[in-house]
Amino acid sequence: MSQPLLVELFTEELPPKALLKLSDAFSTGIVNGLKSRDFLNENYTVTSYATPRRLAVLITDVRATSPDQQCREKILPVSIGLDANGNASKPLLKKLAAIGFPDLALDQLERTIDGKAEHFFYSYLAQGLSLQAGLQYAVEESISKLPIPKLMTYQRPDGTPVQFARPVHGLVALHGEQIIDVSILGLKSRRSTQGHRFLSTVKNITLVHAEDYAQQLFDEGKIIANFDQRKEKIRAELLAMAGSDQVLMPEALLDEVTALVEWPVVYVCHFEKQFLSVPQECLVLTMQTNQKYFALTGENGKLCPRFLIVSNIETTTPEHIIRGNETVVRPRLSDAKFFFEQDQKKTLAERAGGLANVIYHNKLGNQAQRAERVQSLATWIARELDADVAITKSVTRAAQLAKADLLTDMVGEFPELQGIMGSYYARLDGEDEQVALAMIEHYQPRFAGDELPSSVTGTIVALADKIETLVGIWGIGMPPTGDRDPFALRRHALGVVRMLIEKQLPLTLSGLLKNAVALFSDNTAFTDPGEALRSFIYDRLRGIFKERGFSSSEIEAVVAPEPDSLANIMARLTAVKSFASLPESAALAAANKRITNILKKSEQKSTAVLDSLFQEDAEYALFQATKAVTIKVKNAYATDDFNGALHLLATISPQVDTFFNDVMVMADEPALRANRIALLGMLHEILNQVADISKLAAY
Repeated sequence: MSQPLLVELFTEELPPKALLKLSDAFSTGIVNGLKSRDFLNENYTVTSYATPRRLAVLITDVRATSPDQQCREKILPVSIGLDANGNASKPLLKKLAAIGFPDLALDQLERTIDGKAEHFFYSYLAQGLSLQAGLQYAVEESISKLPIPKLMTYQRPDGTPVQFARPVHGLVALHGEQIIDVSILGLKSRRSTQGHRFLSTVKNITLVHAEDYAQQLFDEGKIIANFDQRKEKIRAELLAMAGSDQVLMPEALLDEVTALVEWPVVYVCHFEKQFLSVPQECLVLTMQTNQKYFALTGENGKLCPRFLIVSNIETTTPEHIIRGNETVVRPRLSDAKFFFEQDQKKTLAERAGGLANVIYHNKLGNQAQRAERVQSLATWIARELDADVAITKSVTRAAQLAKADLLTDMVGEFPELQGIMGSYYARLDGEDEQVALAMIEHYQPRFAGDELPSSVTGTIVALADKIETLVGIWGIGMPPTGDRDPFALRRHALGVVRMLIEKQLPLTLSGLLKNAVALFSDNTAFTDPGEALRSFIYDRLRGIFKERGFSSSEIEAVVAPEPDSLANIMARLTAVKSFASLPESAALAAANKRITNILKKSEQKSTAVLDSLFQEDAEYALFQATKAVTIKVKNAYATDDFNGALHLLATISPQVDTFFNDVMVMADEPALRANRIALLGMLHEILNQVADISKLAAY
């Protein structure tokens, strides 16, 4: 009989940042364990529950017994299974005993050729497992695979040592109304659990039926067991309590707070207005990071002197809770104010010299040496972009000061504020606004989808900073491997590609990389990363275009040729997508692929096409059509009209088709063959002016 199945581990407070992963893994492990043993009906559903003190899963349509299964087991080769007299050998008898069939006679075994040898097989009907046995396996497998950040060793009351994320005090396993007898971590299953530490109406909650779990916890235990429901309740209450103000509630903070409470209640707290003289990013970060509070901003985006807390206690007299949290946050804000005031006693320029004492990497030197490399590369980029004197000056200054805020007390306390604090201190030091902006913008984009630098100076320094990192780290033999990317080289490469594309910068990858490599010429630990790094960057380019909805063939058409400049690559890709929709595109792509293969096999160097050697009308027709379209395509290409250029190519599709139908390219006569290959070379050049359209051909 199928019934819903509930499994719950009741624990001490679990690590909040790991709760969701633990919950997902716990549920998935049990579901997979039961599914692999055929306990789940086709339409089963899964609901995960996670609170600070419990991991649980409710699975519907779970069988009490798994179905019987017809099995066929391979035993041994016949040559080993029979002795010299044709009787069962000792190895065969031993094998039969090992698999649970010691009394089988030889005539009950099937002899079948398997591969090159004859083997004994045995077919039998295996009885289904009881849910008790299947669940025991599933729970053990699930718990053994949980992504526990750090195991804790504790002792059961009988002195038995146990390891888990936190001490576990209860195990529930209910199939409908029936307790399933399983044990884990020194505990035996039962039907009782506990509610909220302080708000529960009863000490122990006796669960009547598996499907009533969440409702009973809510009614009797003051527990919202479902993580997502609890999170949305917090979100709704935060918005309601904020009123007309805006709540700063990053999803990561919401998740962490949801993992800290079982019955969330939001209260309003205040802090002194004097702290608003500190950059609001500092105050917000200290509230979010240290206290898990939610800051508020007004309509003007300025921080308000009040904040919201999420408590695990519901009371009609919350004054003590509010006062306690206000008391706790005050020293944190005071520290931020002190750091900010102390940092202003030295300018960024005065701090920059100290970067020589900060190691960047033991093979790449210190941060001062790195700043010199970034400055040199940024200055070269500025010249390549024909930046004026003022911009070039601000680029040089920004590159010198970009990392100076690493030596401030504020960034020392909150590393997340690097760049942000540099921007504030640069303005207080009287630096040019372009320099101040570059302090924060040279880190952009910080993550996928982040904004690009808004200023010219910020863009140039950001590009130089990321290229220097890519070339330097790769050059000392530390490229990303698998999931490991400790220096965020994938993010840096994405940032470089996005800036070159979205800002349409007229720079070449070869120029950027060559100039960056030259900066490490006196470093004996450095090796030019060369083509490996270029390929890595082009792979990031593929990823960006794939996310934007382009097909693999369209992407390869523009990326496979590895264009050195990316300024107009988006226009090329859009044109290729449009061209691919034309009825002529498939035939032209296939023809271009065929031409590419012919030219690859031919060792002939480029030669002029002689119309005097034409023997077929199709040759002359293709020659005339190619000459005519070449002029038009090159004119369109010169004005970045890539769409027009590709559509022009579609007009010669009939002549291309006729040529391949009527003309034998690889003629016996050398001069004739060479002329036809030269004609194809002429055609190939114009076909691939915008992109390698052979990549659009079906493989």
